[in-house]
Amino acid sequence: MISATGRRPAAAAPTLVSPSDPQAQTLGYVPVSSQADATKYKNHAASQNCSNCALYAGKAGEASGPCPLFAGRLVSAKGWCSAWAKKA
Repeated sequence: MISATGRRPAAAAPTLVSPSDPQAQTLGYVPVSSQADATKYKNHAASQNCSNCALYAGKAGEASGPCPLFAGRLVSAKGWCSAWAKKA
């Protein structure tokens, strides 16, 4: 929509995914990898985090970035979820 001034309103900045979000809970997402439930996610390794996941679309060195599993929102680069896949 264009305003009366002829400008488009600025898009809202993406927000971080909350661990209490239903999708996050389904995937076991945590904002810090070391918080992953080791009992439930036996394949989790301390070296795994969102920034080294094949799905992570953030830039190197950024604190957060987009992930297609959480469309329109950001995940913590230090986070983890059960969909983690090794980046090529």
